[in-house]
Amino acid sequence: MAAEAKTLNDMFIDTLKDVYYAEKQILRALPKMAKSAKSRDLKVAFEKHRDETEVHVERLAQVFEIAGKAARGKTCDAILGIIEEGKAVIEDYADSPAMDAGLLAAAQAVEHYEIARYGTLKAWAKQLGLKDAVTLLDQTLKEESKTDEALTKLADSSVNKSAVAKAA
Repeated sequence: MAAEAKTLNDMFIDTLKDVYYAEKQILRALPKMAKSAKSRDLKVAFEKHRDETEVHVERLAQVFEIAGKAARGKTCDAILGIIEEGKAVIEDYADSPAMDAGLLAAAQAVEHYEIARYGTLKAWAKQLGLKDAVTLLDQTLKEESKTDEALTKLADSSVNKSAVAKAA
């Protein structure tokens, strides 16, 4: 007997599990990144994003509820790889003036992954008629985009310049 064809709803739930797992991993990684950052502004940005990420996890739990599923994650190899890259920056650049620039770049890789996932989930929720989920996912998508923009401004205004100035 042939396996039942999977639907967009199945893909939505699988991706929801993926991003739920990712957000939980990010919650664990952000304090380490904040502790490793030399720049006070970067530390504050990581701490702020940790607080936002807690809200994102709560929203995802609400989306699971709207979809009629229990909130649980599934291993996200992509986020694990991005977090490993961040750990490598901490190990390889611990005493380097480029450390904060590397940490910030790793954080932006996380943001870009999240933006891609939330954008997709929002579009699928809309297609599936999950209006309340669309609203929650859109809130998080906007916050992730705002965080990415703030990190870019921080990179341009001080972190990257500091890495170059200290190296010279």
